[in-house]
Amino acid sequence: HCNFEFDLCDWKQDENDDFDWNLRTSSIPRLGTGPAADHTLQEPSGHYIFIKSSFPQLPGQKARISSPVLSRRSKNCKNVFHITYCILNVIILAYSCLQILFYYYMYGTHVGSLIVYQRTTAEHEKILLLLTGNQGNFWQSKALTLDGDEDFHVIFEGIVGKGSEGAIALDDLTLSREC
Repeated sequence: HCNFEFDLCDWKQDENDDFDWNLRTSSIPRLGTGPAADHTLQEPSGHYIFIKSSFPQLPGQKARISSPVLSRRSKNCKNVFHITYCILNVIILAYSCLQILFYYYMYGTHVGSLIVYQRTTAEHEKILLLLTGNQGNFWQSKALTLDGDEDFHVIFEGIVGKGSEGAIALDDLTLSREC
């Protein structure tokens, strides 16, 4: 779980994008510049990550942040003592559900897009969610199912809109084995 109250947790800024997600508070919000409070604490002093559609960012530029490597497999299957554990682990994982739950905010006349990907370590990307345009001046939640048996990352990509009034924010990112 990451609520961004202290740092980015183990989430990493992507090096192959145009700019970074910013960690911020809502201390003095202006219309079209982000939420009035974070989702976690419901306070202006609470933290979240954020991109906005204004200088120095240009329309179409992207900011990406990715999770640590996630796996549905056990890494402890190297010797005979772990075989029973590994077989049970594979059976349990085959019937388990892995999800990413998160809160997002997308508001403003010129807000861009939010795309959530599941990317394998072999660099194959699958789009899990694509939202474009104004979604309302409030926090909303999504739960996305993660599948496959390869190791992977979850990536959040924010794309700058075509004007200066628009913001995308994320808070309370949670990975869960329950649906």
